[in-house]
Amino acid sequence: MKALGLTGGIGMGKSAASDLIAQRGIPVIDTDLLARQLVEPGQPALAEIAGIFGKHLLDESGLLRRGELARLVFANPSARQKLESILHPKIRQLWRSQVNDWNQQGKALAIVVIPLLFETNAEKELDATICIACSAATQRQRLLTRGWSAEQIEQRLAAQLPIEQKISRSNFVLWNEASLEVLSAQLDLVLGRV
Repeated sequence: MKALGLTGGIGMGKSAASDLIAQRGIPVIDTDLLARQLVEPGQPALAEIAGIFGKHLLDESGLLRRGELARLVFANPSARQKLESILHPKIRQLWRSQVNDWNQQGKALAIVVIPLLFETNAEKELDATICIACSAATQRQRLLTRGWSAEQIEQRLAAQLPIEQKISRSNFVLWNEASLEVLSAQLDLVLGRV
């Protein structure tokens, strides 16, 4: 089985690309979703986060106040590193296990969506990498439509490698400035070559 990593900058279309891949019957695992599962009530990672960053990050029902945690860690690189040291090993263990299961099932191809693929050196464990990218202007516009402030956008961008580095380190690049049909056609070309 070939396991491919899909990465790209925030707001550049990783979710759209992973949806298109899943529509083709190719198994996809998204590490952002794994991260959300790891901080559900009752999960050890949530208790660890509350222990380090404070119980005020949990609401009355024990749910993580994700917005407050994001404000804290994206404004403080040291805090972000602490959070990543809790979550990243657990996330890697989960996606590795899923890829192994798919391999055991005889799947020919699987995709692992990892926003911080190169930042976490995950490319060493994958057969190839695909980067989805767009212009900085398009990216900022997409992030503004999410309701993020200019400061929030800058903090998130500072937490990732510049897209130019991700592009240069990837085996394939999907340029996502046009319609989903154009993105889909690019995906077909890439998937036909792996």
